[in-house]
Amino acid sequence: MGKNEDRFPERVYTEDEVRRARELIQRGYRHQLWVSGSREFVEKTREALKLVKEAGYHDFLQTYIREIREIDGLSQLREYESSIWANIYAVQNAVDAACFFIQKAWQMKIYIEGKMYYGHQGETLTASKVMKFLKDLESKTNSDRVKRECRERIRLREENVFL
Repeated sequence: MGKNEDRFPERVYTEDEVRRARELIQRGYRHQLWVSGSREFVEKTREALKLVKEAGYHDFLQTYIREIREIDGLSQLREYESSIWANIYAVQNAVDAACFFIQKAWQMKIYIEGKMYYGHQGETLTASKVMKFLKDLESKTNSDRVKRECRERIRLREENVFL
């Protein structure tokens, strides 16, 4: 690969950009994850990222997500940027925020693989991955509060097939 082929594309939008991103990831590429926004947003996001790391998912998140950016609008995955746009409400609870970040990282992975990441099939897959994340976090954390929150979210997800 040439010089440009060794760098992660600025955008992940065209077939060539997606192919380059996929090839780099297959070779072990990891983003340096950036968090940008207000002081409160950055602090809350870092709390959630500590849980992601504690559960053993930080490398996975860094593989697919380049940045978590605060916005005033709806929280969402921005595929072409490999970034998550999140509002302050999305990061108020660290467990919920960590789940959201993992869900979006899975959607980005599926996008880079060229598969359908939205709709029933994609949502079902990402929901099962978030459930596994919650179980992993519950088993690995030392915090009784985090364990309780994980158990409650697992219970709610098992009761509601639409989550």
